[in-house]
Amino acid sequence: MSYLSSNPATGEINQAYPSWSVDQLTATLDKNRLAQYAWAETDFRQRSQVLRNTAALLRRDTAKYSVLITTEMGKITREARAEIERCALVCEYYADHAEGFLKAEIVSTEATKSYVRYDPLGVVLAVMPWNFPFWQVFRFAAPALMAGNSCFLKHAANVPRCALAIESLFIEAGLPQHVFSSALIDTDDIPRILASPFIQAVTVTGSERAGRSIATTAGENLKKCVLELGGSDPFIVLRDADIDLALQAALLSRYQNCGQSCIAAKRFILVPEIADDFVEALKKKVVALRIGDPTDENTDIGPMARPDLVEALHRQVTDSIAHGALPITGCYPLERLGWFYAPSILDRVTSAARAFHEELFGPVAAIIRVSNEEQALRTANDTRYGLASSIWSRDSERAESIAMNILAGAIFINGVAKSDFRLPFGGIKASGYGRELSYHGIREFVNTKTVWIR
Repeated sequence: MSYLSSNPATGEINQAYPSWSVDQLTATLDKNRLAQYAWAETDFRQRSQVLRNTAALLRRDTAKYSVLITTEMGKITREARAEIERCALVCEYYADHAEGFLKAEIVSTEATKSYVRYDPLGVVLAVMPWNFPFWQVFRFAAPALMAGNSCFLKHAANVPRCALAIESLFIEAGLPQHVFSSALIDTDDIPRILASPFIQAVTVTGSERAGRSIATTAGENLKKCVLELGGSDPFIVLRDADIDLALQAALLSRYQNCGQSCIAAKRFILVPEIADDFVEALKKKVVALRIGDPTDENTDIGPMARPDLVEALHRQVTDSIAHGALPITGCYPLERLGWFYAPSILDRVTSAARAFHEELFGPVAAIIRVSNEEQALRTANDTRYGLASSIWSRDSERAESIAMNILAGAIFINGVAKSDFRLPFGGIKASGYGRELSYHGIREFVNTKTVWIR
């Protein structure tokens, strides 16, 4: 397999990279292991300075990195710039807070002295996706590096230039060489890496299938594993919701990044009192979205990242229509250069349709109509996923009481579900396990060590 960087807006190949040989992989992993030993000996002041330098470089070169994201996976330019800013912010957050998060905790026992300390775990393998090619990496790397670990990145095969740019960026910021390594390796190499005694843990952001496979291998090798997988987040609109606010949020959550986000709202669950008006108003907003060149500042919807993703999405849509869903707008690939899919709405989606049960990883909203709030809750939980959810109601206390019964890793009331570095992020059920971000995330990849002294 080779790493192929293509421009989704044109289909043109940017650059191709051959996959590493086994010798290259082994040599780099060994260097990463040795570099981690030295990095673990640095103090928080040194580590935080590297991350502050990284944040400064990200902001200095925002234009360069945002163009790289746009031309490699198709994200529109203003969203790419926002992604780079989030990376800078998460670096600064952990530079400010990591030492406090990992401070030793004194515990009173019969010992003269006893405490818990948080030591680096070692080399952590990160298997990362293409849809947020910088942010997904930085939200793992910033806490992992501040904890004293080294990072061995296996990025998605369609974003090799982003992967290599991130490694170069860290080195320019002062991170010692090989503490962060971007490895251009095949998926088939992952079992070999996880079997290595040099690797202590793995974190995966990706599909349910990838998560199951890697978790199985990690389990066989007794390696710590964190999984952030797919989602089919419910977006519940109750009869007393602020409809204008909910519509604005629905448009942002479902269609940003061309709908290619695990935490995006995907199932819009509507009660009868507001359903018709909501669908009609959402249709007007979706039809008004400007489709086109992702480098154009006026574009709202760019291309999807790969042609096979367009094909897979359209199969889900056509199957759902065949099983009773109504195409309100869009629901077809666009006949133009590049890999574009029309921003779409499927109404009256029932449990017979794939759109009800599967994650639609593209610009398609699935409208599910329910008879009352109780059915809304049952429908929200009628999924194998459990990443996040949102509820819209002017009665926030009642919405909160409903939300407590939703099976998901995060609940947002009158707000768009998102990852925030101040809060833990992750899911349950088929959306994975473990947490990223906040102090919960940095403690996933440390050795929680008990010290007892008579």
